[in-house]
Parts: sequence; C-alpha cells; structure tokens
Amino acid sequence: MRHFPIFLDLRDRSVVVFGTGLAADTKAGQLARAGALVRRERSLAVLGDAVLAVCADADENFGIAVAAAARAARVPVNVVDRPDLCDFVWPAIVERDPVTIAISTAGTSPVLARRLRMRIEAAVPPAFGRLAAFAGALRARVARAIPDAARRRLFWESVFDGRISSLVLDDRDAEAARAIDRALLGVSAIGGQVDFVDDGDGDPERLTLGALRRLQEADAVVCERETDPRILDLARRDAERLHPAPGTVGMLVVDLARRGKRVVRIGVARADERKALADAGIAFEVVPGAAVARDPVRALG
Repeated sequence: MRHFPIFLDLRDRSVVVFGTGLAADTKAGQLARAGALVRRERSLAVLGDAVLAVCADADENFGIAVAAAARAARVPVNVVDRPDLCDFVWPAIVERDPVTIAISTAGTSPVLARRLRMRIEAAVPPAFGRLAAFAGALRARVARAIPDAARRRLFWESVFDGRISSLVLDDRDAEAARAIDRALLGVSAIGGQVDFVDDGDGDPERLTLGALRRLQEADAVVCERETDPRILDLARRDAERLHPAPGTVGMLVVDLARRGKRVVRIGVARADERKALADAGIAFEVVPGAAVARDPVRALG
C-alpha cells in the first residue's frame, strides 16, 4: 500500500481550505458533510488550530507555500493535483450514510478512481445505508444474545446473506425486525462450516471470486502443504493460519467446525476428510478455486 486508508472523525474540528472554484467548493462541501468546521482562507497564518489543510488554488507557487506552512505547523495537507506535496490523498467517495466507501489510486489516476466509484455506486444502492443503520441499532442486543464472537459473526453473515437484509433493502423494516427475533430464538442452531478450496497451481491471481469470498469470511485457514503466502494474505487478517501434520487434517477441521468456526481447507477435498465431516454432521462445500486468467482491462470494461 502506498497510503494507509483511514477514516477521520472531523466533527466540530477545524479544517482550512485554500482556493476558490469548483474543486475547492467540492472539497469544502464534503468536509462540511463530515461535520468539520470549514474555514475558507487565504492567509497561511491560520493553520495553528487546524487538524487538516486542503489547497485547491490554481497558483502552483501558492500550493508549495501552503504545503510548507502546513508541515511547519504539523498539519496534514492535501494540495490538489500535486501528489508530491500531499501528506494524504483525496479519495473518490461513495456516500451511503452511515456507509462510506473511499477509493484511491495513490494519486496516480484520479480518472480511474472516479470510474471505479461510478461502478460501486451502481452496485451499492442507497438502501445499504439503511441496512447498516438497522444492524447498528441491533448490535448491542445481538451481542448480549450471542456472547461468542465467532458465532456472532456467523449470525450477522446469515443476516446479510439472507432474507432479512432483503427485507430491509425493500423498506420492510418491521418484517425484518420480526425475522431477527425468530433468528435469535434459533441461534443455538448456528454452527461452523468447512469450505474446500483447491488453489490449483498456487497462483493467487487465478482464484475465483467464490474462493476469495470464502477466504475473506474464514475464521481459520488450514493448509497441509506449502501455500503461496499471497493466497494466505487474502484471508481475513485475524483468521488463524494452521499447518497441521499429514494425517491430522480431518480431525482438525472437524474440531474447528464443532467450535462454530468457518474453515477454509486449502487443497483437494479428500474422501476421508469429507467422510469425517459428514459423520460429524458438519456442513461443507467444495468451492472451485482456480479460474482461467482474465485480461484485467477487459474485466473493467
């Protein structure tokens, strides 16, 4: 990563915007929607109490002066179209309050970032913000009902992947709330699952979307043989990475699933492992792992 993505709480905090015109107005408006106290200034002497500074002035020399003054005051600064002068880059933003999606190309291609934003806006309707608010209102209640973090995550995944999220997206919150009540009554039925993902020749670029999703949902990733570290990096950051001895894999995945964990077993789904899972009554799925390589430019188009 060239830049670390982070979301700042700017509510009631001072941010200085230098410059006039569309770019300055747009950035000032976005900052104001985030709750910042936006000051439109020309003088460099006002940076002392600011938490951020933005320069959208057409005068290149003034942009250099703003960057120097901000750094002297230890205030992070963004100078529009001058990544060499920036402490942070301005992302393309998709707003689905309280969901916010930011896209950055590290300043290399703002046009590409905007195109990606358009695609995400089409894929994520405004109702997703209402879905996030619905889940947020229930978070404490679900935490009390399901104290175990792994089982709680499985519960929320079942909510977002199933009928309840569809009801909220269709503006049928009352029905969704009743469905949540029924789901919490049946929470004891929540259990683990094992997904077999064959990584083929080990090239992470050829993993299918289904395999990638399973890795990102996994509580534990089990691989008996050496696996490309780039594939393991695709799993959730807090997922366990386990390398059991040959002959113990079946017992391990059964034990993990019995404890309510979602497990990805990298490698071919062997008959003895599938039998052990079936005998234990644990759900499992064989997920196509490797796909034919695609042209990334065509994929965007």
